[in-house]
Amino acid sequence: MKAMIFAAGLGTRLKPLTDTLPKALIPIAGKPLLEHVIVKLKAAGFDEIMVNVHHFPDQIIDFLKLHNNFGIRVEVSDERDQLLDTGGGIRKAKWFFEDGKPFLVHNVDILSNLDLKELYQEHIKSGSLATLVVSKRDTFRYLLFNEEKRLCGWINEKTGETKPVRFTDISGFNKLAFAGIQMLSPGVFDLMESLKPKFPIMDFYLFNTLSQQIQGFVPNDFHMLDVGKLNVLDEAEQFIKMATPNS
Repeated sequence: MKAMIFAAGLGTRLKPLTDTLPKALIPIAGKPLLEHVIVKLKAAGFDEIMVNVHHFPDQIIDFLKLHNNFGIRVEVSDERDQLLDTGGGIRKAKWFFEDGKPFLVHNVDILSNLDLKELYQEHIKSGSLATLVVSKRDTFRYLLFNEEKRLCGWINEKTGETKPVRFTDISGFNKLAFAGIQMLSPGVFDLMESLKPKFPIMDFYLFNTLSQQIQGFVPNDFHMLDVGKLNVLDEAEQFIKMATPNS
């Protein structure tokens, strides 16, 4: 099975650590975030992984070489010339996913107890273009789903902005927060063909909500942590220790 890890971000919320280090190599419980995610993916059966890079890319490339790619196939999508955002990053890696099978996309700064095999099976069963891991979590940016958990829109509750822009009445929809983990079907690449090189994947989904089935997946007893800010690092250490009590 194939997967992509988003590791190209600037990590501005983790400054000053990211002034000299890519976010992917921020250590948590003695191991970089990237290692935690690769090990989780490998344990779930994902043995071919694409990692995109931009910020201090050579540090990530050297880290992977040092660890012999953790005994699996790991390729690097180099975005050092231009950071392509999430959608553009996926499209640049199209060549890696041309086997006609669904693939996983996982943010490097997300720690969770998610059963990735269950996510894969749910995606296959639904027949969706994409399956997004979501949860009931306090935020101000929400994805909006109908009763069948099909994506219908997005809202920023701080600004009142909605996407698609025609989407004004959110009553009757479930407000759920995206967890930074998703399964995609290869059909996304045909729909991306005419888009500009740089674009966010969520805008792509929201543009296609009427014509495509984009599904939300709410795992049972789901715990996750977005390791995107300095004040979360101590909590991340505890999260890892609780997940691996014998480590």
